This record gives sequence, structure tokens and C-alpha cells, in this order.
Amino acid sequence: MAKQMNAQSQFDRVTEITKQLEEGIQNLFESDKFKTWLTTMSRFHDYSLNNTLPIASQKPDATLVAGYTSWQKNFGRQVNKGEKAIRILAPAPYKKKAEVDKVDPATGVILTNPDGSSVKETKEIVVPAFKVVSVFDVSQTDGRELPSLGVNELTGDVAQYDRFFEALKLSCPVPIAFEEIATGAKGYFHTVENRIAIQQDMSQVQTIKTAIHEMAHQKLHSIDPQEAPAEEPKLTRNSKEVEAESVAYTVCQHYGIETSDYSFAYIAGWSKGKDTPELKASLNRIRVAANEMITEIDGHMAELEKAMEQTEERNSVLADLHAKAEDRSLPHIPHKSKAKEEIR
Repeated sequence: MAKQMNAQSQFDRVTEITKQLEEGIQNLFESDKFKTWLTTMSRFHDYSLNNTLPIASQKPDATLVAGYTSWQKNFGRQVNKGEKAIRILAPAPYKKKAEVDKVDPATGVILTNPDGSSVKETKEIVVPAFKVVSVFDVSQTDGRELPSLGVNELTGDVAQYDRFFEALKLSCPVPIAFEEIATGAKGYFHTVENRIAIQQDMSQVQTIKTAIHEMAHQKLHSIDPQEAPAEEPKLTRNSKEVEAESVAYTVCQHYGIETSDYSFAYIAGWSKGKDTPELKASLNRIRVAANEMITEIDGHMAELEKAMEQTEERNSVLADLHAKAEDRSLPHIPHKSKAKEEIR
């Protein structure tokens, strides 16, 4: 019974934290800072798959790209001398006159001649076409700072960091390892190799937050869509990122690790709306996942603490035995004066 009450109390605490998250995100949406950021981000185009692949192959660490003139006029930034352009395809439609079937404006039916052939008319049509253009990533430019919603990276230390990170690894069903991530990402969950990678040499707070974020992806989003239950919602990438960061924020807050400045901006950036539809639709999944992760982490933290206590106790006993053994092995040295008499 006590265990059930504790579990309910923990879930209530998780619910309280996610309500704080909702309020924090909504306040950010209503701020002038968010409106400025949104206006700036709207000037960057969303690129099709045909362009995301060339961008990734030419500059894997690219984050925000725009044309040479666009950087100057829209963002007050200048492309650095000697930078190599990223070549992509840009729409270049053109108009031309062509004979097309004439349609009845009232019914939408193609008009026909007495012989059954369709009536033709000359109209101006738009022909889709593309051209190769050059763009540059923000890292290739210099000038006016782009507005940001929050901090780019968390700083600070975490109490009992080594033990806590070990508990995270024990709670995660896939391996977690550090590496140098070339793309600039702080971490990722590799769905094919079924492992989590964390950028090395980050602060303790950023490392813990990133690990929990990727663990949330593994927990919530590693199911093959073909194997998911019919009632399971088909999540967009936005929704997946909102869920993972919301879980990370909730778990970190539970353990007194502050990530608001980073998490609120991260979630708002993926939502980009006046409310948080992804967050609201996923709240129960977020709460259940966070609660389960906290329970797992607590269990492993307790195991590690017990193992450490046993190790310290064993080391203490061994030290005592070693000291006693040394005492017994010392040779008996007689009193100095008595020793002289014996020699004589």
C-alpha cells in the first residue's frame, strides 16, 4: 500500500512538472522574443528531400542556409571570403502559351465538338522547372547575431554525476557511448544500430539532459511503424522531438537539474505555433514515460549506492585485517638495556 501511495505521489509530481512546462512554453509563445525569432526563422526555406541530401553531402554540419544576397538583405550578414557554396536546386517555373482542353466553368466538364473531339483553347500555363543555385550556411557568414530563444548549450555540474550517469546507462536497454559527432548534434539515437551516441566533452548538465532526451526517443519512438498498434498515433518529427525534450525536462526537474532555458526554447522551436498541439496531444505519453524512467533510475541509483556501501564496508574490513596481520608479523625487539646484557 505504501509503495502504491509513493508511486502515485511520484506520478502527481510528474504531472505538476509537465503543467509547469505547459505554462512556460505558453509564456514563451506570447513573448516578443518568440515573435522576433519566428519572423527570422520564416525567412529560411524548408528544403525538399532533393535538396536536403545535397546539403548533407556537401556540408553535413549545415543548420541554416540562404543565398549570398539573402544573407545580406534579410539577415545583415556577409558570406566570409573564400567560403565554398552549397549547390542546390531551386524552383524556376516559367510561363508559356499552350493549347489545352476547354472546360465548362460551371460543371468542370471538358467541352466537346460535334465530332466528339475536345474543344481547345489557348491559355498561359506555368511549366515547372528547376535551376542550380548557390547557398551558404550560417557558419560561413559573419555579421548581425541571429535571434535565439534560449541558450545553445547548458552549463553546470550535477550532484553525484558519475553514479547518476551510470544509473542512466543501466536504465537504458541500448548502449550509450560518447563520440565526436561531426554534424554538430549533441546526441542521437541510431535506429538501425540500436544505440545512443552523446557528444563528448559537454557540461555535466548538458550531457545528462541529452542522454535522457535520446533515451526518451528510444523508449517512445523506436517501434517500427508497421508493428505499432492501429490506435497508436503516427507522429511527425516535430511531435517526436517535443515528446523527447518534454520527457527530458520532466525527469531532469524531478532530480533538481534545471533545463528550462534550453528545453522551453527547444520545444517552442519544434512547435512554432500559438499553442502546443504536439505537447497537448502527447502529455499522457510524456507523463507515463517520465514516470517509468524515474522509477528505473531510482532503482538503479539505490542498487549502486548499496553496492558502494558494501564495497566500502569490505574495504574497511580488509584494512583492519591487514593492519592486524602486520602487527602479528612484526619481530619482537627486547628492551635496549636487556638486549645488551644478553649480548654480554
